[in-house]
Amino acid sequence: MSTPRKSYLLIGTTVLVGLLALSGAHPFDRTTWALEIFPIVILLPILYGTHSRFPLTTLLYCLIFVHALVLMLGGAYSYARVPLGFFIADLLGVERNPYDKIGHFFQGLVPALAAREILLRGNFVQRGKMLIFLVLCVVLAISATYELIEWVAAITLGQGADEFLGTQGDLWDTQSDMFFALIGGVTAIILLSNRHDRQLQELYEVSRAT
Repeated sequence: MSTPRKSYLLIGTTVLVGLLALSGAHPFDRTTWALEIFPIVILLPILYGTHSRFPLTTLLYCLIFVHALVLMLGGAYSYARVPLGFFIADLLGVERNPYDKIGHFFQGLVPALAAREILLRGNFVQRGKMLIFLVLCVVLAISATYELIEWVAAITLGQGADEFLGTQGDLWDTQSDMFFALIGGVTAIILLSNRHDRQLQELYEVSRAT
């Protein structure tokens, strides 16, 4: 990894850790905050530990950063109380705070790009319909796993998991969550594939040069 990219990664990590601490200073519900930011706590050390031998594309790093911000904001306020969600609800004329759907959209968008990058760089599959199919399968598998985690949390914590679940009385919340993750995955494939391919080619050229 080039020196500028290492510097950007270090700056991004520092900013993210600072914002993480800020989000946990006075969260609406401490348990909800811990559950929501847990993926960040797991992923950050992995990304930092692998950035030298397996650096990701800049696009993927940036989207992971944005996704982390979405998770931290949802954890700090709880998804049903995020102010941005109320603004969107007023804008769309809906009663339910839809901020959690933004989270699930990114839950599809970011893993789709990550799966695409791993599959292509590992030469597991070539570009084409099979790549698209496998990427979307990964997206839905991750989304389903998250819903199972929410189910376990609901059983374990009882009413204490209400803020984490964020269903807001929606009987079809699980299905709509997975649908928004699927939309995120499709969006990544349609809108970001070309840019992603260019950055993958740049990584390949750098690795060959070194």
